[in-house]
Amino acid sequence: MVPVRRALRLVIDHKAEIVESEGPAVRSERLEVPRPTVIRLVKFVHVPRRFRRQVTNTFLFARDNYRCQFCGRRQHELRHRECLTRDHLVPLSRGGTNDWTNVLTACSTCNTRKGNLLPEEAGMHALRQPFEPHFVHLAWAVRRLTNIQSRYIRMFYGGEVLATLEAM
Repeated sequence: MVPVRRALRLVIDHKAEIVESEGPAVRSERLEVPRPTVIRLVKFVHVPRRFRRQVTNTFLFARDNYRCQFCGRRQHELRHRECLTRDHLVPLSRGGTNDWTNVLTACSTCNTRKGNLLPEEAGMHALRQPFEPHFVHLAWAVRRLTNIQSRYIRMFYGGEVLATLEAM
């Protein structure tokens, strides 16, 4: 799963071909290409082996299902002036890092309550341990699948994988 811009670059470079397209065509001064929804690689495309997705709030909240990992409230259950925030299990001021295994989603109230303490010191416990998610799961959680993409995922990976992705 790649962004439309990357898919277009692969098609223009003749490294991929469009299998399904949707929406208006993408135009430039000299070229018009259908907007790809599904592409198929026709040449080997090198992807760095140790590719790691940076921690952003968008991906972090998607990983944690838009739920505070301390009190369990979802984003739509928060009161006026409350919001979801990034919390570091080991605070940055105490040597913590911005790694996937040290950050989780917390509502602003829980984050303020925890402050500069370790969860144990604050008497708080995370609902689940933070983990580094697979990039594909993050992309599907943030971008949402189209009907065309769902059809191909069902065809190649089966209905169970599709059901898991749609539940995210």
